Amino acid sequence: MARHTGPKIKQSRKFGIALTKKAEKYLAKRNYRPGQHGQNPQRVSEFGMQLREKQKAKIIYGVMEKQFRRYYETATKKVGVTGDALLQMLEFRLDNIVFRMGFAQTRPQARQIVSHGFFEVNGKRVNIPSYQVRVGDEIKILEGKKNSSYIKTMAQGLANYKTVEWLSLEPKNLSGKVLSKPSKDQLDSSLNTQLIVEYYSR
Repeated sequence: MARHTGPKIKQSRKFGIALTKKAEKYLAKRNYRPGQHGQNPQRVSEFGMQLREKQKAKIIYGVMEKQFRRYYETATKKVGVTGDALLQMLEFRLDNIVFRMGFAQTRPQARQIVSHGFFEVNGKRVNIPSYQVRVGDEIKILEGKKNSSYIKTMAQGLANYKTVEWLSLEPKNLSGKVLSKPSKDQLDSSLNTQLIVEYYSR
């Protein structure tokens, strides 16, 4: 299973996004690119901005190039704005849903516990991080995993966790539900999807 590797703090500083809790602290002190010339203004071409935005989206959602291109190609066939459709598909990945519901602190962590078979969707065990959930699907931690040390620790902070508007969460049952597709206003505003569309439209 291919995945992004490398120092998360360096990647966070490069793209200006906190990929981990630890990275949030580093960005608060060093909110500029890593390297000797990180604090100097950077001249970036139009193509460079498009490429950077695509790479940023791939890093955020933990998707490799081949799979990301497939998401884009599928998005172009949908009715509506291509960029919004692309982000909706990324948001509807099972690992992202698990992250959004608070069952994991980061998307990489969510990807790992999904791969290890911690979850079921509508009563069926699913261990594929890229699995596309649908509106109305119920995501639940498997009964046999509830006694694991990770789940016990995670569940303690779940009662006060507030998920996004298009999802519901049942902390006591360790489950959640997809209520609707995220609207444009509810999608990740840190990404300029128009630049991504322009990159692939060249």
